[in-house]
Amino acid sequence: MSVELKNVSKIVDGMTHIHPTSLSLEDQDFNVLLGATLSGKTTLLRLMAGLERPSSGEVWFSGQDVTHVSVQKRNIAMVYQEFINYPNFSVFNNIASPLKVAGKKQDQIRRQVGEIAELLKLSEFLDRDVASLSGGQQQRIALARALVKHASLVLLDEPLANLDYKLREQLREELPKLFAASGSTVVYATSEPEEALMLGGHVATLHEGRVVQYGKTTDIYRRPENLECARIFSHPPINMAKIVKSNDLISIPGIAGWQCPESFRGRPDREYVIGVRPHHLSLTNMENSDRHVAVSGTVQLAEISGSSSLIHMRIDGNDWISESGGIHAYSMGENINVYMNLDGCLYFDQDGTAIH
Repeated sequence: MSVELKNVSKIVDGMTHIHPTSLSLEDQDFNVLLGATLSGKTTLLRLMAGLERPSSGEVWFSGQDVTHVSVQKRNIAMVYQEFINYPNFSVFNNIASPLKVAGKKQDQIRRQVGEIAELLKLSEFLDRDVASLSGGQQQRIALARALVKHASLVLLDEPLANLDYKLREQLREELPKLFAASGSTVVYATSEPEEALMLGGHVATLHEGRVVQYGKTTDIYRRPENLECARIFSHPPINMAKIVKSNDLISIPGIAGWQCPESFRGRPDREYVIGVRPHHLSLTNMENSDRHVAVSGTVQLAEISGSSSLIHMRIDGNDWISESGGIHAYSMGENINVYMNLDGCLYFDQDGTAIH
């Protein structure tokens, strides 16, 4: 099913939740809505589902205007962050419920529920009451119900947020494959850039009720159109600083200088902005050292996170973060060198437009 929003907006009690938005989602693919809390992800999902009506504009499914079509008449499935199941039903009957509503025959229901239960590792629980299962198992039941329905459009509102780390990682890998086999168009809301990258497909970055950019996930990550999109698609936060172009050199004043990249040739000599994701700021000098520039800073905080280290630094008045593999212990106030990977640098004009 193709999904298109035509100049859709949503205003509630005088407050704009969604500014006028036009967006065509990729048909039969994984589409991710990526943005912080209150960026508008859930509102967009509810507008697509028909749970809310737009204040202006239209919602189209496969060339038909469904703006005023009720949610019951749209062939959709929706899974929320807070899973919703029938607590007094067995696992089997929870998963089977949309098939029963659709009037499917019993043998067909048993076969389809069995297939989905096996995929989501729920087969051994089919006769159990759903209320007796863990939160992770119940969320998988909600996902199974969405899959078994074979809906043309599946809307997922941060469905893995409350699961434990191991299960979340597993389902991040499995979900795109499961829905690809179903032929559904999937819209998946998340606030985590890493999750968007793992899910792949296409992504729409959102900020304060506006779609900043839409396209292939890997393309947008590597070549954001503007600084706002780069901010949305970076966790920990992207490092930024003013740079100066002078002839064929670019420099962070008083810190470091390097050869001007091709994208800057012919541009006027003046100030610009650089963006460096934390994992492109290493604590040790890497091979191909000619593509790394040493930058000195003062340690503000050192965090050990699993097998990686986050070092918060003050660099010429800017707060920067380095993310490196391994455990690296530093003292507050210590002066250290970090090594900026020039191949990972993003450049922007003064108005935030990307320079590619």
